[in-house]
Amino acid sequence: MSDIRWTVPVDEQIEILRRGVVDLVSEDDLRRKLGKGQPLRVKLGADPTRPDLHLGHAVILRKMRQFQDLGHKVIMLIGDFTAMIGDPSGKSKTRPPLTLEQTRENARSYLEQCRLILRQEPEVLEIRYNGEWLEPMGYADVIRLASRYTVARIMERDDFRKRFEGGVPIAVHELLYPLTQGYDSVALEADVELGGTDQLFNNLVGRALQRDYGQESQVVMTLPLLVGLDGTEKMSKSLDNYIGLT
Repeated sequence: MSDIRWTVPVDEQIEILRRGVVDLVSEDDLRRKLGKGQPLRVKLGADPTRPDLHLGHAVILRKMRQFQDLGHKVIMLIGDFTAMIGDPSGKSKTRPPLTLEQTRENARSYLEQCRLILRQEPEVLEIRYNGEWLEPMGYADVIRLASRYTVARIMERDDFRKRFEGGVPIAVHELLYPLTQGYDSVALEADVELGGTDQLFNNLVGRALQRDYGQESQVVMTLPLLVGLDGTEKMSKSLDNYIGLT
């Protein structure tokens, strides 16, 4: 692979990477990281709750490909462990739990479909599973992680607040999801995390946790959500309103 990043100035990289981005927290941080002249570690987490990646994922995967083409390493993080919790982002009710075996079976098809967009050279692609570090955690580890964030901050999240005010149950494990996703960024020492606009809160939790763990905070970039086949809700596997990549 040619070392493209040395021939693309920082300003030009930022111009390319900002295209189509909704939130960028922050451009100054991104500029500083790029200015070091080292390949960035760019994280995208996907929970394999169904065997398909859909067109909404393709929006983010194309942004990952741009990072790859600029010489950076993207980390395709398979949330085999977090999929058992179920990401509550944008959901009006608790999601049904999956077994670890179900999530890992779904993950196999995820990786096949990623190859449609992402480059496969090891210099620009790393594949990880968050079960690597989450499964061995003991109860004391979870308590220590939970102590790093407050209930008030978690309840600032729009969907949690609406459910609470509407009297819709929120299970305690759902409140832990943003912390768990944020800890993934700590474990991977991510420089950048990508996601849809519905992931802004979760990704900012990762930014805060990295700082709390003594790491340099990741840059957060969000991209637009596609509307699903129902014409109203976001394209989502759990809502069954998606078009799979294949």
